[in-house]
Amino acid sequence: MAMIETANLTRKYGELTALDNLNLVIEEGTCFGFIGPNGAGKTTTIKILATLLKPTWGEARVDGHVVGYQNHLIRPIIGYVPDFLGAYEDMLVCEYLEFFAACYGIHGDKRTKVVGEVLELTDLISKRTADVNGLSRGMQQRLSVARVLLHDPKVLLMDEPSSGLDPRARIEMRELLKELRRMGKTILISSHILFELSELCTAVGIVEQGKLVYSGGVKEMIAKAGGGSIVHVVVDDRHQEAAALLKGVGGILKVTMEREEKAIRIEVTIDPKSGMSVSDIPSRLIAQGFRIARFSQEQVNIETAFMRLTKGMVS
Repeated sequence: MAMIETANLTRKYGELTALDNLNLVIEEGTCFGFIGPNGAGKTTTIKILATLLKPTWGEARVDGHVVGYQNHLIRPIIGYVPDFLGAYEDMLVCEYLEFFAACYGIHGDKRTKVVGEVLELTDLISKRTADVNGLSRGMQQRLSVARVLLHDPKVLLMDEPSSGLDPRARIEMRELLKELRRMGKTILISSHILFELSELCTAVGIVEQGKLVYSGGVKEMIAKAGGGSIVHVVVDDRHQEAAALLKGVGGILKVTMEREEKAIRIEVTIDPKSGMSVSDIPSRLIAQGFRIARFSQEQVNIETAFMRLTKGMVS
């Protein structure tokens, strides 16, 4: 069952088209990574789904309800986590959560119970009486997640939840999101940390210049980008000549020089028609009198696939 759907979703700001006929389907229980350069339309999409923006035309649905017409049915089932935490001054963590619980119509003993449960889930029990504005960036992001879990929403819309976090806080946030995924939440998360999304998400979507470039599984995304391997080669001398020799060889997509140790970076595609394999690279160089000092290979990952599928354009 589709939990989130958009049909020709378009949003204009004057002459600027932030979203251009976006057609997206996210199934129930999916953790969906939304990726793209700054200005691609990710935040605009999330704000429309969160009922904070109206589309210029097209349609967006959350659990079958139409954004703009049935917002009163959508808001109780979603939780929106922006990339920053807004709070009144001099609020304690418990006061902050109790305030929002009251806004959701949770009162009395139930409110106390729910606040305690989300504090425990987000590992914020020890910060219960801490000042919200005195929390670290990582703690504030966890508090932002705790806030949207108070009413147990079906859908979480998360805009750069790991932005600005230190490595430890980022790992803790990732583990929290994995727990929410295990709980069956449908999660739409935008992020620039692609490796993190490949570990966390069951599907990804790439948006560029307001258009959907790709939507589907991570493995399928890598296959669409040509798959293959990244090879790093260091020769003793004549580095530029070695790089020139490899350029234009069938099956080799790209050859670039790396600064470190004057290594040559080679992108090799998986294409049976080319007849090229990774093992052919050193033999070609050796046959031309080059001495290889170092040779290493890595598989194409989500970052390389993203670079191949996008052009770096923004709306």
